[in-house]
Amino acid sequence: MVERLLRVLHREWNGLHEAAFLLAGTALLSQLLGLFRDRLLADHFGASESLDVYYAAFRIPDLLYVSVASFVAVTVLIPFLLERMDSPDGKESARKFIDSIFSVFIVSMLMVCGLAYMLIPYLTEVFVPGFSSAAKEEYITLARLLLLSPLLLGISNLFGSITQSFRRFFVFAAGPVLYNVGIILGIVLWMPLYGLSGVVWGVLLGALLHVLIQFPVLRRERIVPRLTGSIDWKIVRGVVRLSIPRTIALSAMHISTIILIALASQIASGSIAVFTLAMNLQSIPLAIIGMSYSVAAFPTLAKLWTGGNHKDFLEQIVTATRHIMFWSFPAIVLFIVLRAQIVRTILGSGAFDWTATRLTAAALALFAISVVAQSLVLLFTRSFYAMGKTRLPLIANMMGAVFVVVFSLTLYSLYNTHAVFRYFIETLLRVPDISGTSVLMLPLGYSLGMIGNVLMLFYFLMREFPNIIHDIKRPFLHAFTTSVVIGFITYHGLQLLAPLFPRDTFLGIFAQGFFAGMIGIVGGIFLLRLMENQELREIQMSLHRKFWKSKPIATEPEGV
Repeated sequence: MVERLLRVLHREWNGLHEAAFLLAGTALLSQLLGLFRDRLLADHFGASESLDVYYAAFRIPDLLYVSVASFVAVTVLIPFLLERMDSPDGKESARKFIDSIFSVFIVSMLMVCGLAYMLIPYLTEVFVPGFSSAAKEEYITLARLLLLSPLLLGISNLFGSITQSFRRFFVFAAGPVLYNVGIILGIVLWMPLYGLSGVVWGVLLGALLHVLIQFPVLRRERIVPRLTGSIDWKIVRGVVRLSIPRTIALSAMHISTIILIALASQIASGSIAVFTLAMNLQSIPLAIIGMSYSVAAFPTLAKLWTGGNHKDFLEQIVTATRHIMFWSFPAIVLFIVLRAQIVRTILGSGAFDWTATRLTAAALALFAISVVAQSLVLLFTRSFYAMGKTRLPLIANMMGAVFVVVFSLTLYSLYNTHAVFRYFIETLLRVPDISGTSVLMLPLGYSLGMIGNVLMLFYFLMREFPNIIHDIKRPFLHAFTTSVVIGFITYHGLQLLAPLFPRDTFLGIFAQGFFAGMIGIVGGIFLLRLMENQELREIQMSLHRKFWKSKPIATEPEGV
């Protein structure tokens, strides 16, 4: 009995890490393509009003996506699907469920998008009050085109809940890769002909590819969603009840971002571009680490909780938390220390000048502060959804959105009225001679709000599992201490390498940052070995099994 339990736990542990590594690999590819996408845009437009218009045009469609499309979110649908797949009639029950949800979603989204199409001109003064008249006209055009995006991505979400239920993580993770491919094609092929509208058509192509990549799995499993008139309204009401808290929480967070974008539109031309580009850069570790572990863990968490296996449920949360901290803390320090090298290497070309680089680098450092918090918010939120306790993450995430707005507005006001505070921030981030630095209070407020968000979620989680703080205390101290050492070594490595590499060329800046970062990472690994770090040992074991094919523990046959 004990041996069997060890085998099951071993299989689940390997499943989490292999799925997380797979998702991290595809997320890395997606992020690299996203960086290439942003570089093309920055090279052509720079930190300008045109790029401000492009990024701002996503706000209304994205709001529809996180509100209406969250009805078919993976975290909402997977527990329902798993429950039906385990029932006597299996796929037939799951198919009827999916058909009902798909039909209601399509009709609802078409109605909402049609209403938004008519209202966008009247919402422009609220969403982008600082834009010029010409910029507002272009904003309306782009925002209306982008209304197709939440419809397509919502369908992809629905498909994704099915592919993840069958543990086809690669197909689900490939969607964002193709999404960025579509945008890049729009930039390269259509932007020279149609300007920003060409880029938006690339966005829509990417969203369509996001849907189509998952379609073969649905056909193979014979569970392709279809429009139906015989809707099971009892099932739909159950899904809506479960999704409402998540929808409110996501909408609140998105509305907080809209408020920040509206504020940025009034600061200086290019402020929205700086804010968004820095947010995109900090999302790299968030997508590779936080999203990968939380997505990989969710199906197992849902299965363990519905099966009454609460001890292993907690172990899954602790394992994912430990590894998120292990990877994220060093990422924060490296992003802060190497911020100028990162931004200059990725975005610094063409119209994106040195001033824009310095301002974006400063914003990136402030965003990076909350990478661990943002990653854990994803994991803890999914943990509560797996338990079916949606009220607690609703409270925490709504308060997080309020924190973001309150902190940002307070810091923005303080920055513009207190010269000492302004001088401190500009000197600390080395931007004392640049105009428009008040935009930096937005990423700082965002980070403080997300830290407040994760603290609330962790408090709620401790009420469910009081021992969790003891389980993650040691990993937290290891990760934090190691990151400080990595930052110290990397910073001094930059100083030592500065005379060796020219700082006015792409290769010189990249080489200086790369080698300084590698020296810091090697120092961190050495420290982890001295501390006999558990996470490092687990990762080495997993990689050894994966690539060197060492003999694993035998798995139990089906039905055991």
